[in-house]
Amino acid sequence: MPVDEDMRRAILKLAGQGRAIRTIATSLGVGRNTVRRIVRSGRAQPPPLSRQQRAHPHEPRIRELFERCEGSRQRVHEELAREGIAIPYATLTGYLRRHGIGVVSKPPAGQYLFLPGEEMQHDTSPHTPVVGGQRVRVQCASLVLCYSRRRFLRVYRRWTRFEAKLFITAALKRFGAAAGRCMVDNASIIVARGSGKDAVMAPEMVAFARNFGFVFAAHELGDADRSAHVERSFQHVETSFYKGRTFVDLADLNAQFEAWCDADDVRPRRHLGGVRPLELFATEQPAMRPLPLYVPEPSLRWQRTVDAEGYVHLHNNRYSAPVDLLEREVIVYETHDRVRIFDRRCCRAEHPLREPYGRARSLLPEHDAQYRAARVQPQRKVPRPEESRLSRASPALARLVEALKARHGGRATRVLRRLDRMWKEYPAEPLAAAVERALAHGLTDLDRIETMVLQHVAGDFFRLPSVDDEHDADEPDEHDPR
Repeated sequence: MPVDEDMRRAILKLAGQGRAIRTIATSLGVGRNTVRRIVRSGRAQPPPLSRQQRAHPHEPRIRELFERCEGSRQRVHEELAREGIAIPYATLTGYLRRHGIGVVSKPPAGQYLFLPGEEMQHDTSPHTPVVGGQRVRVQCASLVLCYSRRRFLRVYRRWTRFEAKLFITAALKRFGAAAGRCMVDNASIIVARGSGKDAVMAPEMVAFARNFGFVFAAHELGDADRSAHVERSFQHVETSFYKGRTFVDLADLNAQFEAWCDADDVRPRRHLGGVRPLELFATEQPAMRPLPLYVPEPSLRWQRTVDAEGYVHLHNNRYSAPVDLLEREVIVYETHDRVRIFDRRCCRAEHPLREPYGRARSLLPEHDAQYRAARVQPQRKVPRPEESRLSRASPALARLVEALKARHGGRATRVLRRLDRMWKEYPAEPLAAAVERALAHGLTDLDRIETMVLQHVAGDFFRLPSVDDEHDADEPDEHDPR
């Protein structure tokens, strides 16, 4: 049994008092030879171990192999065995550990102390609570005041810079003030490039923070302890908040979150010495940055086109617009709970924001009435004047008009105008005969019909106007540009 320093001091003390070796050994429970050796040495400190280590003669080779094998202890052991150096693997790893080869010493754990109003910590974590009877993947955002430990939590279906602005604005409104520094991780939502002390924040988020009087800062990669307050809140949420709770939708979940945080603020904290976070916040709030006189509501601006059914599309949802905006470009503003449709700086419609990607349809009652009235009785299409004249001229021309409309559809206006000019310029009998012959063979090509008319023309080429022609000429043509 090894004898420690305290036992050696006791042996030397009793020997100095003149006690016999046997008496000292019996009273302390050690061997007499051990007592003699300690008394003979006269030293209370144990002598250093002088055991020969099997790997010590091969230390230069071990260091060389460790560098060449890129720190793989298993490969170093294999190379030594291939060279005939038999060292057990446990002996090799112990030797490397004792001599600091490939071992990074772990720094001692510290403690971060924060003054009132000095720092707040923000982070997000993916959660899968049961919402509406099914598991839904959401992003849980948290903001914690490091001195008073008050916190604010909210969940979102997606997480972008817009949601980050919405969340931080809501949190600071709840606290009524902001800390001087907001510690975040190195995610690209806030950090544009770099990490830790070299992180460069996105200009958009820098301007947002400047409006509230604080700055963003990022901790070093892997230094999760630097944001331990906000990390611990996620663990508390998963182990305490979600258990046994049901949520109708995300709005219900966030409402229960806020009530849970309010109840947690008045609960004494053991790690705060039994003090409530709300009591500490009363001393922290005077040292925080007050909110500006006007806190703008974060919003996103979208450019959309109203579809043929009268809706604009946003995040896989549809929102109705007035009937006079059909197939027109409009500006859509999205806030934390509203969707507003603008036309020429005027708000034409306002809807409650639906959950993203829900395939929902929001139809306002006034828009429904407008579209129902527009669909009650379709407007009757008035025939063009040339179509009316040709239909009255002869049964053959009337049948040709119907054939041309069936063939050309909505593009039949030009061919009907040409047929009308042919009826005005050519004699009636040759034109009627040519049309009858063309229809008998299923022809509607006006070029071929005109050739047939010229073959039948005899005498004057142009026909004289009749009484019906003068009557039709007096009728105004609403489609004539003159």
